[in-house]
Amino acid sequence: MAAIGATLVSPLHALTNSDFEHASKGKKAKNIIFMVSDGMSSGTLNMADIFLNRKYDRSSNWLQLYKDNRVSRALMETASASSIVTDSAAASSAWGGGVRVPNGSLNVAANGEEFLPIWQKFKQSGKMAGCVTTVAITHATPAGFCVSSKSRGSMESIAEEYLKLDFDVMLGGGNQYFASNKRKDKIDVYARFQQKGYQVAKNRTALLAASPNNKILGVFGEDSLPYYIDRNNDEKLKTEIPTLAEMTQKAIDRMKNHKNGFVLQVESGKVDWAAHANDVGGLIHEQLAFDEAVKIAIGFAEKDKETLVIITTDHGNANPGIIYGKNADANFDRIQNYKKTNEWILNSITPKSTVAQVREVIDYANGGTISEEDAKTVLSYYDGLHKGEDGLYNYRKLPFHAFAEMQKKTNSVGWISMDHSADHVELAMFGPGSDLLKPFVKNVDLHYLMLSAAEVSNTF
Repeated sequence: MAAIGATLVSPLHALTNSDFEHASKGKKAKNIIFMVSDGMSSGTLNMADIFLNRKYDRSSNWLQLYKDNRVSRALMETASASSIVTDSAAASSAWGGGVRVPNGSLNVAANGEEFLPIWQKFKQSGKMAGCVTTVAITHATPAGFCVSSKSRGSMESIAEEYLKLDFDVMLGGGNQYFASNKRKDKIDVYARFQQKGYQVAKNRTALLAASPNNKILGVFGEDSLPYYIDRNNDEKLKTEIPTLAEMTQKAIDRMKNHKNGFVLQVESGKVDWAAHANDVGGLIHEQLAFDEAVKIAIGFAEKDKETLVIITTDHGNANPGIIYGKNADANFDRIQNYKKTNEWILNSITPKSTVAQVREVIDYANGGTISEEDAKTVLSYYDGLHKGEDGLYNYRKLPFHAFAEMQKKTNSVGWISMDHSADHVELAMFGPGSDLLKPFVKNVDLHYLMLSAAEVSNTF
């Protein structure tokens, strides 16, 4: 009995008999699913896992893969051609084009040289190709795998470029780049996709009803999709907006039976946005949405046995973490009561709000409120006494950082900034081709690893 018990608990037994260790080595990857939690600092992955452990007594799907020794794991350097701190466009281009380009560029070097994105290479090799994201489908991360452009901001042109390239599944936000009444040139890009045989879905019901036998364009928001925590606490949004996991499943179902295989990028883009806003409730729940998509991808790969799943991020952002103190455990657990983002809270406050109303809104959204003095400080950003905060995606100059500092008193989460960082980041691989991963890589290395794993030539 003692021998049996030792066998059951020994990590060495799990290591030497791991299915992962032998099943995929040297095999060709027919399919590739490349998963990006955009702007995910290590602390984000850590906090999401602790959140799940303390609330549901389970690990995240990502870290459970580590605990079960089922993946190859590495650290990845994330620099761009212009800075040790990359933006999402240059980061995605490193994977997409195999060359580091300046921040803001999509597969175009400073001298104007263009590099063929990897999804085009795979498409030319006969595979299906698609992208899924929670931000605009024309945004930097999906675009870096698909197109070459001097500017990541040329999203109307990128929408048209997707049509020319005939990708099989494109799901995300970005209605303003497709709708004739939103575009500067008044072109109805939706109609052009439909003329080319695409099913166009603009809500969850239409997406779930879409046939797996035809190409799909799904656009579910003017710019991005709603934050996951806001969606899940709004019955109307739950009905109208698909989850990242649902979009991932739909994309796989569309492409899984193709004889030459498929490639799919899956991005949780608003992990990055929440980090820019120092919004811990938004951040953790966006990471959880990503983790649900990881479960879908790994589940498919387990059954399929011909699919390489890559799980990573393009760069860190804001480097959040749980800060030591005698109340750290109880404080962090308060986040379990959050049901709205800080974006929702701060947009609910107006210059006419009273201190009592500010505290009431926060109490509803966070299951606890701030002091009267802090509420007065929040209001001061609305009546002109304080200059509004700058920051990416902070279009109304809301006091995100100031409010996060107030929340820190009761949730014990701190932040070092509101912007990207140069940290080396987590990288995990499951399935055929994962044996090619070395313990430390540069972001550009993944371009060539994917081609090698799928045995697709780089001579295009």
